[in-house]
Amino acid sequence: MEEEIIAVFKKNGFSLDEEEEIAKKCLTFCINYNLKPSDIVSSWEVYYLNRQLDESTVQNAQMDGFLQYLQDVQKEAAIMEESDLHFYSSKDVDMILNDEDGDTKEGILGSPTDKSQRLYSEPFDSTPQTNGGIFSSGKPFKHVTPFGQRTDKFVVKFSTNNIPNAENRENELAHENNDDDIIRKVQPRERCSLIVHGSGPEPGCRFMYDRIEDRFNALENRIKRHTTALVASGLYEEPVDPTVASQKSIFAVGMICCDGEGHLNEKSILLQSSVEHSGGQRVRLELQKLSQFSVFPGQVVGIEGHNPSGHCLIASKLVDSIPLSTAADVNLHPAKKQALDQEIQSTDLSHKREELSVIIASGPFTTTDNLSFEPLTELLAYATRKLPQVLILLGPFVDSEHPEIKKGTTDRSFDEIFHVEILRRLQDHVEYMGSNAHVILVPSIRDANHDFVFPQPAFEIHSPNLKHQITSLTNPGTFEANQVKIGCCTVDILKHLSGEEMSRNPADGTPIDRMSRLANHILSQRRFYPLYPPAEGIPLDFSLAPESLHISSFPDILILPSDMKYFVKVLSLGEGGEGGEPVKCICVNPGRLAKGEGGGTFAELNYYGGPDTSNASIIGI
Repeated sequence: MEEEIIAVFKKNGFSLDEEEEIAKKCLTFCINYNLKPSDIVSSWEVYYLNRQLDESTVQNAQMDGFLQYLQDVQKEAAIMEESDLHFYSSKDVDMILNDEDGDTKEGILGSPTDKSQRLYSEPFDSTPQTNGGIFSSGKPFKHVTPFGQRTDKFVVKFSTNNIPNAENRENELAHENNDDDIIRKVQPRERCSLIVHGSGPEPGCRFMYDRIEDRFNALENRIKRHTTALVASGLYEEPVDPTVASQKSIFAVGMICCDGEGHLNEKSILLQSSVEHSGGQRVRLELQKLSQFSVFPGQVVGIEGHNPSGHCLIASKLVDSIPLSTAADVNLHPAKKQALDQEIQSTDLSHKREELSVIIASGPFTTTDNLSFEPLTELLAYATRKLPQVLILLGPFVDSEHPEIKKGTTDRSFDEIFHVEILRRLQDHVEYMGSNAHVILVPSIRDANHDFVFPQPAFEIHSPNLKHQITSLTNPGTFEANQVKIGCCTVDILKHLSGEEMSRNPADGTPIDRMSRLANHILSQRRFYPLYPPAEGIPLDFSLAPESLHISSFPDILILPSDMKYFVKVLSLGEGGEGGEPVKCICVNPGRLAKGEGGGTFAELNYYGGPDTSNASIIGI
């Protein structure tokens, strides 16, 4: 058959560069796709004409492209035969793998059994890995129900009920499903105060002008800030140069670096100290003596240890967070504060207990098969019934990864899509809800209609009648609502840290919640994006408001939307001074409101005085 293939090629005027190799590959194609030698040559002629190849010589290097062409032809033929057949892309597979079969079986958060840990620990903590183009996962693929064909509009994925009025939360939600089509006008809740803390770039700012000097100064300032805070705590002595040989124990502060372009491992960890103490030099860091640690590139740490040779600092203790009893904001410029509706603010400040109801959703806000933004419409209808005091929407709004946006097949501009599909819906919502409704918008670097830079300026929204109801924040951004401090960042720092972190768990087998550990890095480093160098594709600009990445005060609620599994966790950091109580924070990953052609998840949170007396739910849409 190989000889027949060669003969047919030559009969049609083609010569073969490497006859044996090409004949073997074409024979494989014939067997795999049930083709005759004449069919293979006919297909090659079409491929040859489409590619506009100059020479009539068939090259062995062209066989990979020819194979791809044959696969595409077979795929199109299958689609013609079975119109409802769906070929999964990598994004579809990621979406399916992140949407576990057991989601609806999860109850109130608690200690999982050993069996449930084995079943669900991987999707919680990592993204699916690929091997040769084939996705490997312990979960079977399942079909995604198109958004318009859902049977249950809202399903509680899990909830934490810590206040009395939250006991019948799921029963209320079940009743709501019966009257989704009936929107009843009810009395809005009491309006909350809103103070925006603005230290980010202004709309219309110039970017892509950062210099090496800007990057150097930003990293140097981070090390100096940590050094000052650690010394001010009184727990540590003045840092010294870690690159100088010393037989006695020393204390040094520096940034974790990798000595190559790969991931961190125990042989590639370097510590870069400040210019003041070591001239910015790096020294190899040995962590063998530590029973437990978690490090990543860009992390600023304090190290107690000794350097007997001058070439390797052997650590006996690693300090990865700043003591809360000290002023962590040494030499910081005070952030600008923009008070919205000061009369409401002044009355609310007299409250003894902070209370806030909030709904949190992260984009994309439309499914991949259209630009109708049906999930956003459903979310706003839900918010109309539940009446949250604040509705927080995090980008992307006009997703640059959406198939129609990416291919440029839409006949509308990105700004038009944003104003018509997003802003007009939100304006209708707040007008219906009345003056007590607040909507917060946070952009994403995936927004096709906004600046591709991080940190990112706020959207320019010109709606004078609604300026006290629709507020745009920078990315990252912080604000206060009823004295509850909220910080949010739409860059997927959890996923980026997950891919770069290197850790050692305790030898006694104590279980470690990896997602809590990753989120704790944000708080312990006092930085929304502590990773350096940044992940590929992150347009980090150090010349643009570098202080906007710094967390100046400990938030009550930290919102970190991610492609990783949704969660609501109470983070605990350090000891709160003389009382010995750790400072706590609620960290929320609401998931994505739309996943592929199906619906995703969002979060509903009722904050009542503190994390331990609040309740939260993740709701599937």
